[in-house]
Amino acid sequence: MIFEDDNPHEECGVIGIFAPNEDVARMTFFGLYALQHRGQEAAGMAVADGQIMSMHKGVGLVSHVFTPSVMSELKGHYAIGHTRYSTTGSSLLRNAQPFMIETMHGPLALAHNGNLINSAELRNELMEQGVGFSSSSDTEVMTMMLARNGERTWEERIKHAMKKWVGAYSLVILTRDCVYAARDPWGFRPLCIGLLPSGGHAVASETGALQTLGCEAIRDVKPGEVVSLSNSALKVMQAHEPASPSAMCVFEHIYFARPDQTWDGINVHHVRQRLGEELAREVQTELGNEYGDVIIPVPDSSVPAAIGFSHVSGIPFNDGFIKNRYVGRTFIEPTDSLRKRGVALKFNVINENVRDKRVVMIDDSIVRGNTTGPLIKLLRNAGAKEVHVAITCPPIAHPCFMGVDMGRHEDLIAYQKTVNEICKDVGADSLTYLSVDGMMRAVQRKDGFCQACFTGQYPIPVDLTNVKTGFERVTK
Repeated sequence: MIFEDDNPHEECGVIGIFAPNEDVARMTFFGLYALQHRGQEAAGMAVADGQIMSMHKGVGLVSHVFTPSVMSELKGHYAIGHTRYSTTGSSLLRNAQPFMIETMHGPLALAHNGNLINSAELRNELMEQGVGFSSSSDTEVMTMMLARNGERTWEERIKHAMKKWVGAYSLVILTRDCVYAARDPWGFRPLCIGLLPSGGHAVASETGALQTLGCEAIRDVKPGEVVSLSNSALKVMQAHEPASPSAMCVFEHIYFARPDQTWDGINVHHVRQRLGEELAREVQTELGNEYGDVIIPVPDSSVPAAIGFSHVSGIPFNDGFIKNRYVGRTFIEPTDSLRKRGVALKFNVINENVRDKRVVMIDDSIVRGNTTGPLIKLLRNAGAKEVHVAITCPPIAHPCFMGVDMGRHEDLIAYQKTVNEICKDVGADSLTYLSVDGMMRAVQRKDGFCQACFTGQYPIPVDLTNVKTGFERVTK
């Protein structure tokens, strides 16, 4: 990649489908295509026809991994799919999902969205029992635990394994004649299920993927729940007591999810618009009424927030940045002179919309702090008189261990510096973050969400030394 992105990264999206008399592989492809924003490093799919299971996966975008010739070989009524950004294990083909193995109980494939915080312990236990691993992914640990489980049915094996898994997991599991979906007791990552027009069912990380497939009667898979999709109709089992309160990832609303996603009854677009409204009130309190001439969002997730900000502040909204969405998806290295252009490779400014104006730049987050300064410089070079930065979440000062790649403490600028120091570093005229209380007012919930990346208060105990490539360290 030629552009160093400062955004946090979601590690994946998952989908599972049972669709009798349908081209289930093609349906899975389009479901994954709707989840592409959740991960661009790798994609994979496993398909079963009641007897035989086949799989294909590769590094790259969904449209690159699945060619017409590949798709023609994937036949069946049951399928799971995955699109990946790595949080446990690096960006290698051997870490791409799903993982598929043969077991005494028949073929098994698994794809996972999240991160087990006790995966190192579980992996060591399996290795002591003689189990070998071909990857550095916690998903392979989960697959091996299911394969070695001695319970009578797959439902019982999943339930037994869930008692040992600690952390975030929304996963899909494929056997020769069933698709299973399971969600951790805390509900960290989203997972939803819907009825297909053909009479089958589909599960996915986001409602948008299910709507793409024409699903109706969509609902969330509940925390601790296992859902079975097969010819015996939809079956639901509460495999693990749900945690109270739940710990859904609030960053799904701030940045990760598509605006059309509805999660636990809350629409993402409306939350983002309310984030902007709350932010405008807090900026107004800090800077007074006369501080800007135009509201400019950093595309794309900040656009609804900028609309809400403009509505409350009365400052006009306009486009300022034009984003090249393909820059981060090429492996062709730029020349030295182009590399020095930095964010200018990904963003251009509409000069006429910012020239001689006090610009209020709305963004969803500052993680490492390596793009905010260059964006401000682009605005100043385009003639902006002042640049005030407003961020639609609190300072990210702590790493995530539940499936989001934000780096370690030392990577996070808000852990290292005060807001005033960050403002000076990035060259803004002012810098305002939304408060935790303002964020939760926008979500319209007082609790039930994980806020650990802002507060450092994790819903479950974590090892702060964990890194996503921990399995790849050489041990003596």
